[in-house]
Amino acid sequence: MSPALKLCAVSAIAVAVLLFAGCSQSTNPANESKAATEATSPPLPVTAKTAFWPMYTSARNWSPDLVMIRLTPKEVPGFKNEAGKAAMWQAAFASPSLHQYRIYSYAIAAVSPDIHKGVVAGLRLPWGGVTREAMPVELSSFNIDSDAAYQTAATDAAGWLKKNPDKQPLSFQLGNTYRFQAPVWYLVWGDQKSGYVAYVDANTGKLLNKK
Repeated sequence: MSPALKLCAVSAIAVAVLLFAGCSQSTNPANESKAATEATSPPLPVTAKTAFWPMYTSARNWSPDLVMIRLTPKEVPGFKNEAGKAAMWQAAFASPSLHQYRIYSYAIAAVSPDIHKGVVAGLRLPWGGVTREAMPVELSSFNIDSDAAYQTAATDAAGWLKKNPDKQPLSFQLGNTYRFQAPVWYLVWGDQKSGYVAYVDANTGKLLNKK
């Protein structure tokens, strides 16, 4: 190759490198800005299933034969639980072989000194076994997520909620009892004497009669 052709080839490569660098510089700031925005955006409350699976995976490392007894939303300062989503969820897992149970929690953010982001395992406590009021929740029957259950219950309670717009859910949990054929979502607005109670089948999503 002649010196002139070599010079042209080198120049072409140099131009290509500069163009590539220019394109990279023009696109990277936008991507970096988007990533920075996502990183600084506050986390949003999540549904029960979103929080459940990380807790379940962690609990399986403790005891492979575990069963879930209860799943409930909890409050985190600075966040608002709403429409079946929560900033923190707690699950009670029990081990029949160990005769113990543990409370696992999943939070979307850390708030000192007691709330830690992600999954946290509680102390191992004695467990007396299954009772009629606290039966294991079969995971194959846990098909309805908390937001869908809340919507079904809120639709049923619409008339009462319209008259009591300031009332927030007093209790909202997933559990299993001898009174129903499948695990249920249990919701109470107000208080148990003058409030509104709803049960939603966690397998089918249907509203159940109060028993």
